[in-house]
Amino acid sequence: MNTLPIFPLAQICAFPPSKTLSFFHPETPVQPTGLGFCCLKSLHRSTPNHSPQFPTSYKFPRSLFPSESQLSDADEEDEEDEDDDDDEEAADEYEDISGEVSDSAEQRDDEFESSVDDALEAKSRFEEFKWQRVERLRSEVREFGEEIIDVDELASIYDFRIDKFQRLAVQAFLRGSSVIVSAPTSSGKTLIAEAAAVATVARGKRIFYTTPLKALSNQKFREFRETFGDSLVGLLTGDSAINKDAQVIYCPKEVQIICLSATVANPDELAGWIGQIHGKTELVVSSKRPVPLTWHFSTKTSLLPLLDENGTSMNRKLSLNHLQLYSSGIRSEKDEGSRRRFSKNRETNTSYNANASMNGRSLSKNDINTIRRSQVPQVTDILRHLHSRDMLPAIWFIFSRKGCDASVQYLENCKLLDECEISEVELALKRFRIQYPDAVRESSVKGLLRGVAAHHAGCLPLWKSFVEELFQRGLVKVVFATETLAAGINMPARTAVIASLSKRSESGRVQLSSNELLQMAGRAGRRGIDERGHVVLVQTPYEGAEECSKLLFSGLEPLVSQFTASYGMVLNLLAGGKITRRSNESDDMKASRAGRTLEEARKLVEQSFGNYVGSNVMLSAKEELSKIQNEIEMLTSEVSDEAIDRKTRKLLPDRAYKEIADLQEELRVEKRVRSELRRRMEIERMSALRPLLEELEGGDLPFMSLQYNDAEGVQHLVSAVYLGKVDSVDGSKLGNMVYANDSFALHVEPELYIGGSEKQHNANVFYYVALGSDNSWYLFTEKWIKTMYKTGFPNVALAHGDALPREIMRMLLDKEEMQWQKLVDSELGGLWSMDGSLETWSWSLNVPVLNSLSEDDEVLRFSQAYHTAVECYREQRNKVSRLKKKISRTEGFKGYKKIVDVAKYTEEKIRRLKARSRRLINRIEQIEPSGWKEFVKVSNAIHEARALDINTQMIFPLGETAATIRGENELWLAMVLRNKILLDLKPPQLAALCGSLVSEGIKVRPWKNNSYIYEPSTTVIEVIKLLDEQRSSLLQLQEKHGVKIPCCLDGQFSGMVEAWASGLTWREIMMECAMDEGDLARLLRRTIDLLAQVPKLPDIHPLLQSNAMSASNVMDRPPISELAG
Repeated sequence: MNTLPIFPLAQICAFPPSKTLSFFHPETPVQPTGLGFCCLKSLHRSTPNHSPQFPTSYKFPRSLFPSESQLSDADEEDEEDEDDDDDEEAADEYEDISGEVSDSAEQRDDEFESSVDDALEAKSRFEEFKWQRVERLRSEVREFGEEIIDVDELASIYDFRIDKFQRLAVQAFLRGSSVIVSAPTSSGKTLIAEAAAVATVARGKRIFYTTPLKALSNQKFREFRETFGDSLVGLLTGDSAINKDAQVIYCPKEVQIICLSATVANPDELAGWIGQIHGKTELVVSSKRPVPLTWHFSTKTSLLPLLDENGTSMNRKLSLNHLQLYSSGIRSEKDEGSRRRFSKNRETNTSYNANASMNGRSLSKNDINTIRRSQVPQVTDILRHLHSRDMLPAIWFIFSRKGCDASVQYLENCKLLDECEISEVELALKRFRIQYPDAVRESSVKGLLRGVAAHHAGCLPLWKSFVEELFQRGLVKVVFATETLAAGINMPARTAVIASLSKRSESGRVQLSSNELLQMAGRAGRRGIDERGHVVLVQTPYEGAEECSKLLFSGLEPLVSQFTASYGMVLNLLAGGKITRRSNESDDMKASRAGRTLEEARKLVEQSFGNYVGSNVMLSAKEELSKIQNEIEMLTSEVSDEAIDRKTRKLLPDRAYKEIADLQEELRVEKRVRSELRRRMEIERMSALRPLLEELEGGDLPFMSLQYNDAEGVQHLVSAVYLGKVDSVDGSKLGNMVYANDSFALHVEPELYIGGSEKQHNANVFYYVALGSDNSWYLFTEKWIKTMYKTGFPNVALAHGDALPREIMRMLLDKEEMQWQKLVDSELGGLWSMDGSLETWSWSLNVPVLNSLSEDDEVLRFSQAYHTAVECYREQRNKVSRLKKKISRTEGFKGYKKIVDVAKYTEEKIRRLKARSRRLINRIEQIEPSGWKEFVKVSNAIHEARALDINTQMIFPLGETAATIRGENELWLAMVLRNKILLDLKPPQLAALCGSLVSEGIKVRPWKNNSYIYEPSTTVIEVIKLLDEQRSSLLQLQEKHGVKIPCCLDGQFSGMVEAWASGLTWREIMMECAMDEGDLARLLRRTIDLLAQVPKLPDIHPLLQSNAMSASNVMDRPPISELAG
């Protein structure tokens, strides 16, 4: 049988001989993480004896918050216009469509109960007919031929009218074209894939359906089995292969491709690229969202429209100005009216000056932080508004597992379910517990019975599926989820709450992209149920409504190529003949395999999407950059000292020129002296602070003020509580990091030269740490301290036996992940910041703002040497000033000033050109066809490792194994699995070793109360030590050739894998475990995936293959079985 692959823009998949079809959901246009065979979605699962998955509305108990009074409706505002933009989608919401539900009719609460039986009857009737309609179409095609298949025939499968863009896309597919569909989330793109699948199956041909998430592939697999039957549906993901019988090679042009994408900036480029490399491709674009969105913004006391009445700018009531007045209790109609009268002359129609306060004084960063902190709402504050406005159910996006779990705990006393719904949840939970006793997340049960749940990577997949099912049935009203839920799992809601516009990353806190924001917002609004979807953005200490509006209006980001070269890719593209031959291979088969030369491989690699997009842009960008650089060079020559001197000499008489030239030289000398004196003053000040800081470390925790200017010259003042010198935090992560990381190195010259005389001075500087009022940790030298105060936190235990506050804060600091971000740098040391945690939040709230601290409490004591240095600096500054005045009174100053003014204007122009040049260079680097450079680096490493001879294309046994295996670093995995020391390992020990190869990204959770994990056996530890030497050699080889592919070998969690492979139960292994269940399940699934590959790899010892299969079979059991449930 002939076989063929598919490039979901860069990845290869498998197809049979004749015309076949493939779908992708390109999150990005390359490398989807999961691949599902024939996996199209049914409209409903049969759920007799349960309420509909998406009831039109819900009735809630009157007492949602039993201990708190109801809100006044004075703060309620009219809803604003919607925004139609959305982002990537991998599944659409057709499970909620019923013949009894109108898109435009909104049922009242008191109508819900009477409609349940009708909805159930309609739902079960439609579910009964769904597979019959598909089967009837297949029978008609067998009887009358495939010519009867047209768009109307396929539309008849559904009991609602399909949209125009869906019809256009299906017609393009039936014409034999590949199709690119770009439409908002929840608009119904999956219907196009489903209709194409029905047509393809009816023709007796084959279809591939790819998704960006393994979980989504599993979900689609189960749903498509209901529609097409078990025998017609297969699955291939990183962990599972069901009904797999085709080898991956390439994707010929007769294969049709359907790409489904949410609204992006450049769908035309994607369509053009696929058309160029694959064949006829049609683009179908729709901007209409079936359920429009309304954007809201939540503060501590209000839920207001984010946008104005026209939907073109921010709601003025959300400005910092207005919030400042509101928080201080000033809300008069007179003030509101006066603002309206003057607004026409003072404001544009698109923005509101949030930084100008009512008294005309610009708000400092500290003022802004204070206002924002005062308006940060609690979870319960937002939930009250959602409940009172009938905006539930909601998906609540929080960018940390801990935050999701903590929010569920906050709401455990809030009752969101009525007694009937609680009974349904209890029954469902009882059934789930009987079927999967080890998969129940006991810490979440109480919240589940209240109608709230968490959904994140720390939960078991089975538990997440259970939460999804309850949510779809309306038995969970609020799901707190991380952003991965937005990537396509079918859990639409009425409202999406996005808790923050920024999230933590390895490089610190980063802002969401517009695509990420719209992707999460796209989960709001259920087709056929909600007339409108709601998106709630939340005031945080970091962002307000200004930032939200700016991000919302920033526009969509384009699809970009994610192409990267891997060992497996290079080996498969270049490999030719083998030096070994299997017993079942003939000479003809061996001779027929011809590898590609590097030039042939280059032609393939340079057909990437990135090169297609960059080819035209690159040309124009390079031309513009060349012009800018030439202009900068020309202008720079005009503002040099020589050029100014030359122009001055030409313009002025000799006597006037000589006078100014002599004075200018004198001025340059005096300015250098001034700079040296300023530095001396700084060091004297720092030296005077040092003993005070050491003295304050022994008592209470004093308040302090830090001061710095950012890159734009804006001054920032930060109030903080002083913890101590980094040296004093013995054995801490911070101390180790500061002294081990060169980024924090302090290079201060110990000698100063003032006015030609040498004076040696102690210029040593040190790092200190404090917690700011904005809940950020600050790492700083003495330079950045503005003042210290004698007031602070008493260093006294709250109760007998408790730790002292200083010890508690040091422990909290040591728990942080040390993701420091440099705010500003100087020759006397930098100022760094790092986000605090939920545990430090209460401490930061008690740090007073600067304007509430009295100058009488300042405790700065400066030495006589400092005061002397200050006087010297002032005298020198005055001397420079007098010299400038003297120059201004010279005969030729007016002419000279004109030359200088022109030079200043030119320097400003150079600065703007350089900024533009940097932007162009960054853009060019992004579109530079770097794929080939990476390919060559990897191929050179392969050649030196003796896996492949890139000159003759002869592949060696190591290369054969690496070319077949799947993993992040195929060469490293092949090296390990071919090592003979593995033959001495028993199956559980082999599993433990494999776990050490795939544990990247798995962590011990520092907030968990328990800290226990199983240790691996001595044999495993010894083998890992031996392999570490081999790993070091490979890393050196990679560094030599510039290859940056991780080589994982971490035995920290190998004991957990060994315990599971030895037969321990899930309950035993998780008892007092320091890992999240989801993390352990993911590690075990990765290990099973690697073990399952071993029996299929070429040139691997049979004993190792047998042990791997045994270990894989033992490990693949509930509650981590991939398709359990």
